[in-house]
Amino acid sequence: MIQKPPPTIGSICIVVDADSLSAFVPALAQQIVDHTGAQVKIRLVAGIEDGSSALDTLLALEKMVVRRGKPCWSDRIPVAQLQEFQRGETAPQPDLILDLSTADTKSTGTTTLRPLYNGAAGENALASALFHCHSPQISILREDERGATDIVGEGVASLEAAAGIGGAMEAVWSRVAMLLLAAIDKLDQPAAQSTLAPHPHADVLTRSAVLRRSARMLACEAARAAYRLCCYSPHWRVGWRRPEPDGDVWARRDLGGARWNVLPDPGDHFYADPFPFHHRGRDYIFFEDLDHKTSKGIICVVAFDEHGQPGSAIPVLEEPWHLSYPFLVEAHGNIWMVPEASLSGEIALYRAVEFPYRWERHSVLVSGVEAADATIVHHAGAWHMFAVIRHGVGGYSDTLAIWHAPDLLGPWKPHATNPVLINDRTARPAGNFVLRNGVLMRPVQDCQDGYGAALALARIDRLDESHFEQTIETNLTAGPYWPGHKLHTLNGNGHLETIDGSVIRPKSRLLTRLTEHYYRP
Repeated sequence: MIQKPPPTIGSICIVVDADSLSAFVPALAQQIVDHTGAQVKIRLVAGIEDGSSALDTLLALEKMVVRRGKPCWSDRIPVAQLQEFQRGETAPQPDLILDLSTADTKSTGTTTLRPLYNGAAGENALASALFHCHSPQISILREDERGATDIVGEGVASLEAAAGIGGAMEAVWSRVAMLLLAAIDKLDQPAAQSTLAPHPHADVLTRSAVLRRSARMLACEAARAAYRLCCYSPHWRVGWRRPEPDGDVWARRDLGGARWNVLPDPGDHFYADPFPFHHRGRDYIFFEDLDHKTSKGIICVVAFDEHGQPGSAIPVLEEPWHLSYPFLVEAHGNIWMVPEASLSGEIALYRAVEFPYRWERHSVLVSGVEAADATIVHHAGAWHMFAVIRHGVGGYSDTLAIWHAPDLLGPWKPHATNPVLINDRTARPAGNFVLRNGVLMRPVQDCQDGYGAALALARIDRLDESHFEQTIETNLTAGPYWPGHKLHTLNGNGHLETIDGSVIRPKSRLLTRLTEHYYRP
């Protein structure tokens, strides 16, 4: 996906504080070796002691209580685990320095890349930002051999899958690794117009703060266990309506207007990711149907009758892996589906053999990728496919990749600047593109407060094989028009408009009936 770096980079030195060695360091070194083929050495320096002891205490407690011993990149490691990257002679002047430390390691004549977290360097700056604030702004600061500096990469990592501060550190580091590899690939290119914005200084971690957080952590873990015992978590539901003329969400910029109807579900399954489709005078909604007992999704459809009411949910597509987000598109006289199948490592295309109930696997559009929510649009004479990606570590909702093709069937090629965006608030697709007044727009998931927490409506300012720019125009959350806690898909086709959102769904049928009254639109 990313072009190989210039062959002039033969040696890279990673500089790390000796008192804060984590599993991230050798993991990053190995990624760089695999990606560049360069000789990578790790150099330990004396960092600035600033809350390391308190952080070590917090990480140890989290590993026992939150992660139950599961390994994580934030785990402390002995120096011996770095031997592979410390053997042999160290180049007297490496071609590139990656500085992860808090020390002043300027080296005249060598370009340095340094990750910053809300403008500050080092592991403790990252941990403090996560502890006191939220997912920090990642910036890759480049200092060339003459001492000139610029920002060559930026992003905000999603923490949706993170367990505690340690898991959040791993999630952020996974995106730091992506940004560093991209910066290495473009080492000889000028940076885009970007400056380091000022950020509030995060407080230093203290033992008293860690102890207070640890007490809250134990209480929260107990509350989560009790909630999971009594309720399905999460439980998504689908809403649908006939939009009023010029009164859909895109026109109104809110969820008001015609009343939303809830698509009934069996209680022990949830419905999500609805895509409406109109075919030969009839309306259909395709959606993810997830069984809470197995946590595995399949694709179902409901057909609307002559009175405009939805029928029963009928399964139409199942694979050995989880399926969701049944994106639909018409081309070449056929109806096609591109469901999310990230666990398969592919973005696959299915063709309707007998619409809407029979589908066959047709081809693989992109292979060797862990991709979610693939969404396709034909724009300016080319096909473009958007999806969020990851490489086995970190969140699922912050890293946007684009592919382009002359035809829906391919061949699909990666965008020149993949990943085009790393941002938990603006990256993940949330439904079909729309064209309003000649302007192409797309809904996106805003996951800064957790997966699927809210939606945003984005205007596409530029989209071609080598550029992508968008501007967020509107933010949407669940509320009086659509009661619930979250909102993460928006679709419409002029006949039906659909959304989804999460609610509290007790496992007791009696309590379920009581909560259904509360969540009625």
